[in-house]
Amino acid sequence: MAEAVAPIPVLSVRNVAKSFGAAIALRKGCLDSYGGSIHALVGENGAGKSTLVKVIAGVHHRDGGEFLLSGRPVDFRNTAEAKAAGVAVIYQEPTLFPDLSVTENIFMGRQPVLGLGRIDRRRMRSEAADLLERLGVRLNPDRVARGLSIADQQVIEIAKAISLDAKVLVMDEPTAALSGVEVDRLFTITRALRDEGRAIIFISHRFEEIYSLCDTLTVMRDGEYVSAHAIGDVTVDEVVRRMVGRSVTDLFPKEAAPVGDVRLRVEGLTSSGKFHDINFVVRSGEIVCLAGLVGSGRTEIVRAVFGVDGYDRGTVTVDGHTLPMKNPAAAIAAGIALVPEDRRKQGLVMDFSVRSNMSLAVRDRLSVLGILPALKETRLAMSWAHRLQVKTSSLDSPVATLSGGNQQKVVLGKWLATEPRVLIIDEPTRGIDVGTKSEVHRLMSELAGHGVAILMISSELPEVIGMADRVLVMKEGHMTAELSRADANPETVMYAATHSVEKSA
Repeated sequence: MAEAVAPIPVLSVRNVAKSFGAAIALRKGCLDSYGGSIHALVGENGAGKSTLVKVIAGVHHRDGGEFLLSGRPVDFRNTAEAKAAGVAVIYQEPTLFPDLSVTENIFMGRQPVLGLGRIDRRRMRSEAADLLERLGVRLNPDRVARGLSIADQQVIEIAKAISLDAKVLVMDEPTAALSGVEVDRLFTITRALRDEGRAIIFISHRFEEIYSLCDTLTVMRDGEYVSAHAIGDVTVDEVVRRMVGRSVTDLFPKEAAPVGDVRLRVEGLTSSGKFHDINFVVRSGEIVCLAGLVGSGRTEIVRAVFGVDGYDRGTVTVDGHTLPMKNPAAAIAAGIALVPEDRRKQGLVMDFSVRSNMSLAVRDRLSVLGILPALKETRLAMSWAHRLQVKTSSLDSPVATLSGGNQQKVVLGKWLATEPRVLIIDEPTRGIDVGTKSEVHRLMSELAGHGVAILMISSELPEVIGMADRVLVMKEGHMTAELSRADANPETVMYAATHSVEKSA
């Protein structure tokens, strides 16, 4: 009887290395992905996952190692070569042409033509409609891409990949900005693609998603391959231990802090169409969480409190002093700091160095006669980079070269340098790894212990329940409940987020 032949991976990388100058991003990247299987790639921010994906996609050319497709060596010099070979990447935030239709985005650069080079629009639209129907998605092929949800934009990218007959699909944190219903739809599509025999590589920091969707996983740490497993053969705790090189037994290191006087008071805050009659206080040493579903008005409230947006009526008071409307400078002067949800667009200047970003909010304080002394700026940046354990080859590195978790630390450092009395932090750990989450939570607890009043927005129930002293639940612009730490649990928070109930003490 002949021995069974082991299947050949559709994609295989061995000991792939990549450096950017003196910075080593990837030392020993290894990954095998098989047809008809969904393979998770996990690791902390800075572990090398994104660099490995960019090598696979042809964005970066590797410095060393092997790269095989269906057992044959390949050497992509650009993304076009990778796509032509059947490799497609679905990013967290797709980059479509906003003023073109769904159909035109799917077939951009390779439209079917009639005689004399004319585009065969009827055939193109028909094929686009077939692709969308095949994916089980109700999306008008003639609709302009502008205004589409992130979920629908990702579907367009997947349709494009199928039209190219992609053998390998890499999904790089595709669920980070999706609602629960949208995640379910994406998973249904992903499983269907797997069942067609495609090799799927799935990157996520959410273990519940990985264990629900994936068949196998590879762990990376510090730019190197650590281990590979069948999902059923390894627990979440074991994966975390391999990811961070240590045991993370407490993701929410919340310590009791003495609660003092009211630092932030919001009374009757109303903005037509956004939120109505919002009232709450945050005391020194307290972590208060604004919870609720996406679109419930939480971010709009904190933007109004910080002075980014105006409002129709109400007052915002810090330490007894009422702040003027729509005046972030006054909010900062009063001791408020805002770490926004979108750190790349609203929290950082991506082309600036780590050092320059760290000093942005205190440049006036550090300057002498309008000139910022380089030594002062360096000392400040070095102090916060060390305290927050920012992983960077140099303070002069552009912040765009840092991983998502380290970018979050730079935003935190920038605002903590102002020595705030009130820290507003919107989705503090979205898109960052389990080890960095623990560090951010520990820092928040430490700040509360030093008397800082913290107002947090979070969509992650474990984070809400693990870190908050009180939970204020929002639904459709109204505050529906105020829960103590003892009363906050997944059931009470979700009930208040989905039902119109009276606020209780």
